[in-house]
Amino acid sequence: MAQGRTLVLSVDRDDDIGYKAQVESPCIGRAACLKAANTLALADPEDSDVNAIFQAVKIFDDLTAKGEDAQVVVISGNHMHMIEGDRKIAATLDQVVKETQTTQCILVSDGAEDEFVIPIIQSKIPVSSIRRVIVNQMPNLEGTYYILRKLLDDPKVSRVVLVPLGLAMLLYASAYLLGYPGTATIIVVGVIGSYLLYKGFGVDEIVHGVLAALRASLSRGRFSFVTYITTILLVIVGFVMGFINVLKFYSVDGSLGILLYLMTFIYGAIEWLIVAGIIVSIGIIVDVYLNERELIGKVIFFPFFVTALGLILYGASVYLLIVSGVPDFPLTMADAGNYILYSTLTGLFSAVIGVVIQHYVNKKLAEQRRQEIIEVL
Repeated sequence: MAQGRTLVLSVDRDDDIGYKAQVESPCIGRAACLKAANTLALADPEDSDVNAIFQAVKIFDDLTAKGEDAQVVVISGNHMHMIEGDRKIAATLDQVVKETQTTQCILVSDGAEDEFVIPIIQSKIPVSSIRRVIVNQMPNLEGTYYILRKLLDDPKVSRVVLVPLGLAMLLYASAYLLGYPGTATIIVVGVIGSYLLYKGFGVDEIVHGVLAALRASLSRGRFSFVTYITTILLVIVGFVMGFINVLKFYSVDGSLGILLYLMTFIYGAIEWLIVAGIIVSIGIIVDVYLNERELIGKVIFFPFFVTALGLILYGASVYLLIVSGVPDFPLTMADAGNYILYSTLTGLFSAVIGVVIQHYVNKKLAEQRRQEIIEVL
């Protein structure tokens, strides 16, 4: 007989039971899991998670028939946002392990998301076995077409595929009607390329994180909500100014190269971005000071480091633009050395001040904690 209690776990990473069947997870116990499977089967009979849940119940029945102590559970993530969903799975599994007092796990999956959920599960409970449920079907052209149609009906997939393609085609048609067919092709390639970079560099997750921080700060009445909004506006202004600067120098000399165009962008945008970084840092510091004062030492250096990084980037951009002989640049060769020297030294000095202040604040907090412990004793 197996040692300890076994958790038979079915993981619905994209939360089909919640999104399609309106079933809240976790579903703990045989009856709750069967109810979730039946509800999902009625909502979408073709969903593979139905088979995975029934397989989990079958494994649970087999274990209990052999006299083993086991429990069957279904947990889910988030249908639209995978990172939030994975965090939810980790938190829910913590709760389930504590509630069921299980010591090992048999993971049941439909096979599509194994490589993502297995490390999450293993970080919470040892996985002794993995059962992948694959539904056998006859592959044919009609079935392939139907699967593609079902995927495109899913808003999670359609947002990723249909929206950028539709936007690119709309822009192409608009530019073509206005009499700029060459420009239309450039616009389409630019839109698709920008979207691929947006997804490839994980900018979408950053945007989701910013929106989540905005919602949290607004719902809690935090000062940082105002600074977040101000920062977003300043970042937009900074990017616009940077692009305007690039276009200005591009109109003078269109053969500067990617590096110099990047430097012209930094030269035009960096002041706005520095101010934006300082403002959001101040908002975070104020919130932490008012609500979690013991953590103030971890954020007090933010504005100093933002300033340091901004000044160093500014000095480097000015130096490269001057020594490269960019036409119509407002500074001369005599200014190049002074700008990179003074901006770098000022940036390093700002970083040192930030480290010193952080050390001083951490020291004060440690003294306060020791004093509080002495008073308690």
